[in-house]
Amino acid sequence: MPDAAKPAVLVTAAKLAPEAVAILEAAGYAVPCTSGYPSEAELLAAIAAHRPIALLHRQGIINGVVMDAAAPGLRVIARHGAGVDGIDLAAAEARGLTVTRAAGANSRSVAEHAMALMLAMLKDLPVVQAGMREGLWEKTSRMTRDVDGISLGIVGYGAIGSKVARMAEAFGMRVAAYDPLLPAGPLPGPGDRVADLGTLLARAEVLSLHCPLDATTRGLIGAAELALLPPGAILVHTARGGIVDETALLAALDAGHLAWAGIDVFEKEPLDLASPLRGHPRVLPTPHLAANTPRGAVGMSTGAAESIVAVLAGRLPALPGAIVVPGGLRLAAA
Repeated sequence: MPDAAKPAVLVTAAKLAPEAVAILEAAGYAVPCTSGYPSEAELLAAIAAHRPIALLHRQGIINGVVMDAAAPGLRVIARHGAGVDGIDLAAAEARGLTVTRAAGANSRSVAEHAMALMLAMLKDLPVVQAGMREGLWEKTSRMTRDVDGISLGIVGYGAIGSKVARMAEAFGMRVAAYDPLLPAGPLPGPGDRVADLGTLLARAEVLSLHCPLDATTRGLIGAAELALLPPGAILVHTARGGIVDETALLAALDAGHLAWAGIDVFEKEPLDLASPLRGHPRVLPTPHLAANTPRGAVGMSTGAAESIVAVLAGRLPALPGAIVVPGGLRLAAA
């Protein structure tokens, strides 16, 4: 049980890696947890019970209501991972809160998962496996694709997208990338830079998404964008739910324009049991677990914990790119 006499770091999930708990406890903080995917009501109840000085955000939504409930003690919100779309950044900025993220901590794990989805779909492994279980033997009746020479389009060439590019290049794939956030010029890794999304889509036999979710990327891949992909294209989505219009995706799959979609992230999580994405014959779904490897999970947890300890001590986090909203560290981060 958390020690009520110690200031609390509230984890918005049912558990945290022991290595991260140890970091926080060694710094003198109690580490209570909520349940998985806590509702706003549960978050408010947990805040009332523990009066946290920091939130370590894994699941659920951290909005202005939650922040106000934790005032005036709350000083920092640390994201367990790279994506901060579950935190109202404008609300945090308005309240002078520091927001951090564990940038890059899970990048290799997610890149590997994207490649695993990609290779499985290029080789039709889900349907081949299903056929084997039903007694089929498709040795001469099924042809799958060569990976070598496939055109891969990457949207978002940050820590994850650039690793996917390097892995894909090792398989002989022809890589192109679109990322308007990068400075002009050649990509800092393998592949050709494409100046606009439409051009990238038109040449992408496989499209892999690795951009953040924000106002500019919400609904980025809809019906019009999917129609630009070559017939028989494959979508790999390990970024954030909300970037892809799921209704349009299902329509493109049903029409046969897309051959496959491998999806690890969904607009609503956990994914509804009745969602057609769960059982669609051309969807390879996974439950937002791309980062769930020993290295990825521990890296995200300890990165978030170390950022909390640093911020509460008035220091900048050591993790590069950790500061999202400087809040109380504004002068130090400038």
